[in-house]
Amino acid sequence: MRMLVVDALADRPFAGNPAGVCLLDGPADPEWMQRVAAEMRHSETAFVRPVDEPGADFELRWFTPLAEVALCGHATMGSAHALYDTGTVAADRPIRFRTLQSGVLTVTREPGGELAMDFPAAPAAPVDVPEGLAEALGLPVLRAGRNGQNDVLAEVADETAVRKAAPDIPALARLDARGVIVTAAADPGRGYDFVSRFFAPRVLPGDAEDPVTGSAHCALAPYWAARFGRDTLTGYQASARGGHVGVALRGDRVTLSGRAVTVLDGTLRI
Repeated sequence: MRMLVVDALADRPFAGNPAGVCLLDGPADPEWMQRVAAEMRHSETAFVRPVDEPGADFELRWFTPLAEVALCGHATMGSAHALYDTGTVAADRPIRFRTLQSGVLTVTREPGGELAMDFPAAPAAPVDVPEGLAEALGLPVLRAGRNGQNDVLAEVADETAVRKAAPDIPALARLDARGVIVTAAADPGRGYDFVSRFFAPRVLPGDAEDPVTGSAHCALAPYWAARFGRDTLTGYQASARGGHVGVALRGDRVTLSGRAVTVLDGTLRI
């Protein structure tokens, strides 16, 4: 079957967040999908298959090397890009993905080539700073929140603190959280509004840092929209690869936008 590697939320190769995208003809065994994701070793590998349903065009599932996840932004963008790039879907047609836990996600291709994804917002309700969080991050935490994805959002002093964070990953893994979003307002004149990094030691191996995380921006969008008093913002995820994410809050939905680049197109032989 055909398989691509797509750098999502990037305008050039080897930036943004790489995702494997496996284009299936029909249903596949979840244990097999998990083994493929472990082999690929990207933060997420997506599996796409066509469905004949009134409200959806394709089924979409996402796996890290360790587990299936409920929502993944960059691999959704990578999947849509793969379908457009291979000619499976016409460029002027929206793509509706049916997912197991996040409902139907719609992606459209803008005339300039940007992809816009309609996702559920995942606002983080304010909470007391979880015990051990500041120690695990090695940073003072100004404010904290937790959302329905069980991600903890931690606002720190400034962009420099976000960029220089070197968390204790085993300590982060002991927290009750799928992942930890570290964020701050951007320094003046950066061309973006806020900055973030995302660590998920329970679902990602190694240093547990995801390069650019669409699902985290479902929490960051409402958080910073409230702080800045406007609904359209740009975030920058300051990982080693880095990537810009446009966000537009629309009630209980958020539009995430960016570009994607195919870096590998081949055949999976198993």
